Amino acid sequence: MPTRTVSFANILRSGLALTPELPQIATGLVKLVSLHPERRLSIGRLLEKQAQRYGKRPFLKYQEKTWSYDAANRQVNRFSHALAQAGILPGDRVAILMENRPETLLATLAVIKLGAIATMLNTSQRNNALLHSLTITKPALCIVGEELIEVFDGIKHTLSERPEPPHYFVNDNSNNPTPDGYENFVEASANMPDTNPDITRTLKLSSPALYIFTSGTTGLPKASVMSHFRWFKAMAGIGMMSLRLKPTDTLYCALPLYHNNALTVSLSAVMGNGASLAIARKFSVNRFWDDIRHYGATSFCYIGEFCRYLLNHPARPNDADNPVRTIIGNGLRPDIWEAFKERFRIPSIIEFYGASEVNLVFSNALNLDKTAGTCPMTYAVVRYDVQNDCPVRTPKGFMEKVKKGESGLLLTKVTRRMPFDGYTDQEASQKKLYRDVFQAGDCYINTGDLVVRQGWRHIAFSDRIGDTFRWKGENVATSEVEAAFTNFPAIDHAVTYGISLPGTDGRAGMTALVVSEAKNALDLEALTQHVRRQLPGYAVPLFLRICNSQQMTTTFKYQKTTLKKEGFDSSQFNDPVLALLPGSQQYQPLQTHELEKIRAGKVRF
Repeated sequence: MPTRTVSFANILRSGLALTPELPQIATGLVKLVSLHPERRLSIGRLLEKQAQRYGKRPFLKYQEKTWSYDAANRQVNRFSHALAQAGILPGDRVAILMENRPETLLATLAVIKLGAIATMLNTSQRNNALLHSLTITKPALCIVGEELIEVFDGIKHTLSERPEPPHYFVNDNSNNPTPDGYENFVEASANMPDTNPDITRTLKLSSPALYIFTSGTTGLPKASVMSHFRWFKAMAGIGMMSLRLKPTDTLYCALPLYHNNALTVSLSAVMGNGASLAIARKFSVNRFWDDIRHYGATSFCYIGEFCRYLLNHPARPNDADNPVRTIIGNGLRPDIWEAFKERFRIPSIIEFYGASEVNLVFSNALNLDKTAGTCPMTYAVVRYDVQNDCPVRTPKGFMEKVKKGESGLLLTKVTRRMPFDGYTDQEASQKKLYRDVFQAGDCYINTGDLVVRQGWRHIAFSDRIGDTFRWKGENVATSEVEAAFTNFPAIDHAVTYGISLPGTDGRAGMTALVVSEAKNALDLEALTQHVRRQLPGYAVPLFLRICNSQQMTTTFKYQKTTLKKEGFDSSQFNDPVLALLPGSQQYQPLQTHELEKIRAGKVRF
């Protein structure tokens, strides 16, 4: 399914509709281009300024409780003073292991106010994965929620010994005693001053604020560095120019607070505009719209799969009866964009493109359909050789840009005003960089993403490198194949990947499907006809795997690595496999004797 291009007429029409909001857009643009890494400014300083400006206006909402800007800032200050008394200094790392609740956000802001780095641990990690995250970031102290104390205790003994005071413990809406070896964080801060720490005024935007972990789809997670500078750029470019919240708005966030879309995109949009943030403990399809109405949320932050879950849920009479006027997020597939917008009556979808380690963000500020928007910073979309897994270089050794409507690898330029914060692992950071791209000595970040150059500086996400594969001499975009399958009524989810076949070049397509509970059987003839109508012949997968559910990371990315490794060999898993064998008119269950022939390279695809 080709991604539409963007025309001047589209831009003009949308621009005229946004005329009343031009002052707010202009304010965001001025702030974006005027930011400088060496400026004395920080996230904590912004909270102090907004507390002075908005005072009693609601800042944070959770269940039946509300914290004003002033009250939140005072509690953050008490936490900050407690951390300072515990010996936390600028540049120290403080790990936070708590589920979504107010204390998580307030503790994070307290760490940041001191110039320390809040290490946002993934709450689903256990044992070696959690130990790995702690080992590579080396926190001076950990703040652990009661709900995860057993998880942390399981690996605490393997951490290097640290001097007193012990790690902090935070009750989870209980009066249970503090476990041995911990100090109660709330009690330790209760008698601390609620005044702003002096250190906050001295911090520069270039200082690191957060460690955000990658999803770990291809191995153990890496910790990417989020500076105050990049956080403020997100606030200006996404929160102010694109989302344009007002102080009367409430943004609902059901993403985990260790996710960048929550802690950077959502929080910066709220704080920058003096709006309110409502947080959910966890994402729930059943409670989502009820929560939206409960909080009076006029906006929410999404991940593409959220939208698919909500759309797949049985329709309710009041689906369109909600106060939402604008949403922001990434990964909303073109194949469900219009259906989602219409069913829930969402006037504005601000899709954006960004990544934890990338130094710029694209944002759909003009509210066009099926685009990740534009970016005023320097970037390029270059030709990519999928088969050899590398950018195309000219005889002179430089890369070349793709034309409008074509797909290529997105690169973002590294400059003094657009630095690369990278990972805590310097070797991994260097691997993300391409040098001598268009001229000797230049440097660009490899985003690892293939995008469509839509024109007028707009892009649309196409695929991850490694997801696009080559078959029959053609590049197959997994997102296009997945869209074709999920357009079939019986399919809830589809994950496409390339697999190696004996005796063949390239990689053959395979798709793992989750069938709707409402459909207890697939009409294989209808499904085959459907995908053949939707896709070119080379893109039609040769194998289907029928799964009960899809394995996903807690940041809602599919675990394709395991699927690729297992391939079509059904002896490695219990899911049924269907095959589209040469000469066959439709998908059929893969029989054992056919599997053996394919393994032996005796089937010519």
